[in-house]
Amino acid sequence: MKTFRNILIIAIPLIIFSTLFLISLFSKRVTPNPPGTVGNTAGNLNNKGLFCEDEGVVYFANAYDSNTLYSMNPDETNVKKLSNAQVSSINAAGNFLYYYQASSAATNSFSSLFRINGLYRSKKNGKSAVCLKRVPVPSLSLADKTVFYQSNNNKTGTSLCRIDIDKKNYEVIEEYIINPAAVYNGMIYFGGTQKDHYLYGLNTQTNAISTIYNGNVYNPVIWGDYVYYMDISSDYRLCRYSLSTQTAEILSQDRLDFFNVTGDWIYYQKSHPSEPALKRIRIDGSGEEIVATGVYENINATSAYVYFNAFDAPTPVYHTPVNGPVSVTTFAPAVED
Repeated sequence: MKTFRNILIIAIPLIIFSTLFLISLFSKRVTPNPPGTVGNTAGNLNNKGLFCEDEGVVYFANAYDSNTLYSMNPDETNVKKLSNAQVSSINAAGNFLYYYQASSAATNSFSSLFRINGLYRSKKNGKSAVCLKRVPVPSLSLADKTVFYQSNNNKTGTSLCRIDIDKKNYEVIEEYIINPAAVYNGMIYFGGTQKDHYLYGLNTQTNAISTIYNGNVYNPVIWGDYVYYMDISSDYRLCRYSLSTQTAEILSQDRLDFFNVTGDWIYYQKSHPSEPALKRIRIDGSGEEIVATGVYENINATSAYVYFNAFDAPTPVYHTPVNGPVSVTTFAPAVED
């Protein structure tokens, strides 16, 4: 009896320790995302990726709180601060968020001695943040189980790199500027930056690059069968190219600064010396109307609202419903300590 009791005294702590170890081990596992996973829309990512919606939750950089990470419902209820990380290029899928962290609002005299900017992964509640690469990242996108990102280096300039979400299989793909925002059907679509501005496609599995369209493409966005883009050769007017019929058409004669495609609408900033305005048209180019006069930037969209702010003035942030009549009001979420 005494021997059995001694065995229990030894065995029970071992069982408890083993159980806790296994729980800790499995809680840190990063399950691969299913094929076809895309972390955010190209339209948002081309506008700094300040808003991202996934599984009925909007994750956003709160401009009223130093662009720190927040979440809310699409109808803007249930606003929560998730962390002190100052974020951009937000992507979301599965159990995690992926973003560029520029700094932390909690920086003090000790933490400022260490560089904390870089490519990060965190749980969707903002906790358990892990740095995947400690490097300046102008833009990034999540495709399946891999993060594709631009990396700035003082010696080599801007390169396109990739790293799996479990921090494995890091690779430099090309040592020139490739915008990875437009992910669709296993390809990253981008405008050329070397000898021409053609539309290219990068295979996310093999890294092979092929020519899609001999146009002059800037900031492409894939929406349905079409690639929406700004035509460099024609004063950055808005055009679209059909992937099925391989034909291009002009949607607007306005010169654009920025645009985003969402639902049935394209929201864009018209560049004009005397009549600048944020405008919208339907995805076929019809129904043109002014959303707000003036110069605006950071056009991000969720399923419910389009968000934007005046150029070079992060606050106030404005919003209007994605669909229905234009109704611009101020978006002012609560700020938490």
